Amino acid sequence: MAEIFPAVFFGHGNPMNALLDNTYTQAWQRIGQEMRKPKAILSISAHWFVPETGVTISTSPRTIHDFGGFPEQLFQVQYPAPGDPALARRVQKLLAPLEVNLDQTWGLDHGTWSVLRHVYPKADVPIVQLSIDETKSPLFHFEIGRKLAPLREEGVLIIGSGNLVHNLHAYAWGRHAQDPYDWAVRFEQEAKQMMLAGEYKPLIDYESLGPTALLSIPTPDHYLPMLYVLATRQSSESISFPVEGVDGGSISMLAVQVGAPAASVSKTRREPAKRT
Repeated sequence: MAEIFPAVFFGHGNPMNALLDNTYTQAWQRIGQEMRKPKAILSISAHWFVPETGVTISTSPRTIHDFGGFPEQLFQVQYPAPGDPALARRVQKLLAPLEVNLDQTWGLDHGTWSVLRHVYPKADVPIVQLSIDETKSPLFHFEIGRKLAPLREEGVLIIGSGNLVHNLHAYAWGRHAQDPYDWAVRFEQEAKQMMLAGEYKPLIDYESLGPTALLSIPTPDHYLPMLYVLATRQSSESISFPVEGVDGGSISMLAVQVGAPAASVSKTRREPAKRT
């Protein structure tokens, strides 16, 4: 039986994490160290949120600095990982008959490179990005994740990058650390319990979960990448949370890992999962 790579959702938080050495970036490093290096990476980032489904096909995707107001040092960061046109076409085939645009213009946005420069600092793993169609429902995105699941048996690491809780209006930008807001903690805990139980339908229909969900997810862009990752889970696989914490009171740094590190699949703790 083919070795199944895990799928990981990263809470990427502040772009400055690309440069920092902190508990989050150290945990990202450990994730890369604990698994066998994948053949390639498929990344679903909150920052390619457009009215279509596209996949990058460039052999040398550019490093996109899609932010403003940060130190010049951050704009100088380059992450020169190669692309993988064959993987892009494989994604297109898996998602058929959905129209998937083979995109030559996009590259690697900071949702991808700010995390991966810690996970794979040598930038030596080919990367393809998949866009999030902003016109579609959460269920649509979950179902796309299911169609992409076979890639995990083909040496591909599927990652999502966003934040489970992402409310910039409530974010504390000052120098003093802000305790997590009660509503952010409550929603994160409820979401974790649903993930562990395999209860995905409420997470897909998150707008029905009440005020804490609406405060935590004022826009869907940072939340939807998590649904792609959850959708790849096989019924016998574990779910774990290798990174936890809340930044600025309102940004969850939670990482969600489906399956065990590829180098230690035999040690996986099995959890039952229910289908939606």
